[in-house]
Amino acid sequence: MKYMLLKTYTQAAYCHTQIDQWTPEEIAAHIEFQRALGEELSKSGELVDAQGLAFPDQARIVHSDGRSAPVVTDGPFPETKEFLAGYWMVDVDSPERAVEIAARASAGPGPGGKPIGEYIEVRALMDAPTGDA
Repeated sequence: MKYMLLKTYTQAAYCHTQIDQWTPEEIAAHIEFQRALGEELSKSGELVDAQGLAFPDQARIVHSDGRSAPVVTDGPFPETKEFLAGYWMVDVDSPERAVEIAARASAGPGPGGKPIGEYIEVRALMDAPTGDA
């Protein structure tokens, strides 16, 4: 079954220092951790996709009535200090394995090399109806 593991840019459980205040070496170690996790999941055949997302100031909102040109704006966005920062999509045998992977991702290093305890949301992907019913 497929799961999305959603990484939110917010304060972590064990780290209260924003990443823009980390040293370049600490950021590099965190990115290397993420890369190694992705490589491990790819080798096990569990990784479907993983991506980091650009900051919300680069996002666009699109809406359309389906008949005229779509309207594209740079907002409005909800007032929040949290936003989706990236994801892993995994295809695993059990929900427990998805949680295990999320826990591993959560423990990425931060300042001083200590696990930061990022909050990782685990959500199952739904199957679309086949239309045969």
